[in-house]
Amino acid sequence: MNGPSAPLRPTRDPQVTLDDLLEVVLNKGAVLHLDLIIAVADIPLIGVNLRAAIAGMETMLEYGLLQQWDADTRAWAERATAATPELKQDERVVIRSFGGHCDERGLSKTWRPGTLFLTDRRVLVYRREPRGVLWEARLEDVDATRLQSERTVGGEERLRVRVELTGGGGALLSAAKPEEFDESLRRLAPHVRSEAPGPLAPDDGGPECEGHMWYHEPRRDGALWRGGRARLENGRLTWRAPTDGRPAVNLDTGRIHGVRLEPGSTPSTGLDRLVVDAPGEQLVLATAEAPRWMRALAPSARAVGAGPDRKEPHGHHR
Repeated sequence: MNGPSAPLRPTRDPQVTLDDLLEVVLNKGAVLHLDLIIAVADIPLIGVNLRAAIAGMETMLEYGLLQQWDADTRAWAERATAATPELKQDERVVIRSFGGHCDERGLSKTWRPGTLFLTDRRVLVYRREPRGVLWEARLEDVDATRLQSERTVGGEERLRVRVELTGGGGALLSAAKPEEFDESLRRLAPHVRSEAPGPLAPDDGGPECEGHMWYHEPRRDGALWRGGRARLENGRLTWRAPTDGRPAVNLDTGRIHGVRLEPGSTPSTGLDRLVVDAPGEQLVLATAEAPRWMRALAPSARAVGAGPDRKEPHGHHR
């Protein structure tokens, strides 16, 4: 070509589809050159100089672009997928769930999230990134376990597992299903003593049961999940959202004739759908501590699905 090539000009082809555009960008790529000056009364105020390349990752890597980013990303993904700690020979994982370990060495305790593992030989909290074991103990060294309630920063009450070791020491652990974890641990190690608290009301005259709970509130245009606080006290079950002036639920527990778990949608994963039946009324609730609430309501109602060997259904994120 003898002279300079003519600049490209935009064209419009009605036959070109979005699929055609994506194919060109991913297979060949596009380079954008843009010089933009914003002026007011012929006085330049803002200048924009843009040089950008858009292409598929394979094209980018072929021309030597983003290679370090690609290497770092692949290395991180490889580390992140190493979600299982190194097991000993013939060691078998019994429970694996979201969990954490409470570091109580300082003036204030700090929760360190990870994955809680219960094997036929030990209990440990494992962190994927950075990779490492936060806490572990052999089952033969566990002396006792205790379930205890703790109020979180967000105001929710969560059930934790206190593990005490022979000769002193131990740890406070969190688990997706603390009661199931505690029961399975003692089943694997029959020598472990259980110090789980019973469903009795505290001696200070406080509520028999209280904690964060979701209420499937009936409305004209369809029921709506709302977060709030449930309270069982003096023979009444109440639920109130933070913005409510008065409880949206105020039920005499003497009217309750059934409490059950049922499959169905919940506002978040990790929650159980709890149904409370009363004459002419049905409450649909969602909680992460369904067994505790079923025990608390059991003296007033017939609890269905609360057996120790029953697998509790979890709802799905709507």
